[in-house]
Amino acid sequence: MADSADNADSAVMTGVLSREQHVADMANYLRLGEARAVELANRGPVRLNADGTLHHDILAAFDKHGFYVFEGVVQSAELDELRHGAEDMISRAPVRRGEKVDAFGRPALGHDYAIQPYLMVRPLSDPWGGTAALGGRHPSKMTEPVPDADAPENVVYLMFGMCQAMPAALRLYGHPDLLAIAASVNGADFVPYNDAIFVKQPGLGGSVSWHQDGITHWDSPHWDHGIHGFNFQVQLYRTTAANGLWVLPGTHRCGRVDIKQLVADSGGFDRLRDAVPLLCEPGDVTIVNRQTLHGSFANTSADSRVSITFGFHRRASVLGVTGKLSLKADDLRWQDGDAYDETRIDERSAVIALAVDARSQHWPDERRFCYAPFAGREDDYRFNEATFERYIRDYNTRDLAI
Repeated sequence: MADSADNADSAVMTGVLSREQHVADMANYLRLGEARAVELANRGPVRLNADGTLHHDILAAFDKHGFYVFEGVVQSAELDELRHGAEDMISRAPVRRGEKVDAFGRPALGHDYAIQPYLMVRPLSDPWGGTAALGGRHPSKMTEPVPDADAPENVVYLMFGMCQAMPAALRLYGHPDLLAIAASVNGADFVPYNDAIFVKQPGLGGSVSWHQDGITHWDSPHWDHGIHGFNFQVQLYRTTAANGLWVLPGTHRCGRVDIKQLVADSGGFDRLRDAVPLLCEPGDVTIVNRQTLHGSFANTSADSRVSITFGFHRRASVLGVTGKLSLKADDLRWQDGDAYDETRIDERSAVIALAVDARSQHWPDERRFCYAPFAGREDDYRFNEATFERYIRDYNTRDLAI
């Protein structure tokens, strides 16, 4: 457990810190968090039973802590493709917010997408903390260090629409081990949520204030600790305590957490006691229950982080439910949507079926996952130009967000 004196000895967090001062001020907290993460031993390779389900020991650890780190899931050849695709997508972002061209003078990617693929922020900023954004689930502001003098006006914070913009990311969406994990956690008829790529450029990346993802089911008579689903994060580079996601283990079982009180209990600092960082090597994949309290600090370190994030739900959690957190194409706000019926669920889930086939075409010797809701319909969902236009083009307008 972190000593409360560690926070007291830190620089006053409400003061103005330079990037370098933030690095020094965070050092002890990061070191203690790393030690806590190692003690949990909540990590290891994917282990499947003979029937393709996830090993009981891993399910039990995930159920207890609300997260797990799967080591070495994505192999080097695929990792190289994902890195190339992500870096290309980053390079094609608008030169600054509102611009139509990238840094090379080319038309920025996504001008014809229904949902613009980039969310850009001021370097080292916290765009949501202490605001009503995203259902008010980010009630406390993170520290916003002052970036170096040569920092750009805006940096890429999130990238959307990966299955449309990155062929390698669509194939990743059909990874047999990851889909087997999803089926083991949420049932064979699991459904997709959404996806986004978090970008934490060295010395520039913004923070994500402490929050729980779920919005819809907190007061449901059927509430349990898995009702809001989970997210995978596929790490393209080494993820450290300085640039990575932090979680507060076990909070997925606590219902709504009083985040402001936790911050107060930590001396008014954003460095919550007992939180742990998700330490990863390239190709590792984390799974985090969406009700687990989590967040990340401004990336004042010298290390880049690119995390390909996509989530899944139980079918029962979305069927007939009025959607929330659906990203609107016009203003990058998250608002209530319509009730999710079988047709909406089937159309969004078709992306999984197409991803499985796209992956099978690209990696023909790999085990192919059988996605139960589309079993027997595989010939109708072969990946080709026509099915791309029908199901992948602007697929994220049909996200199932709760």
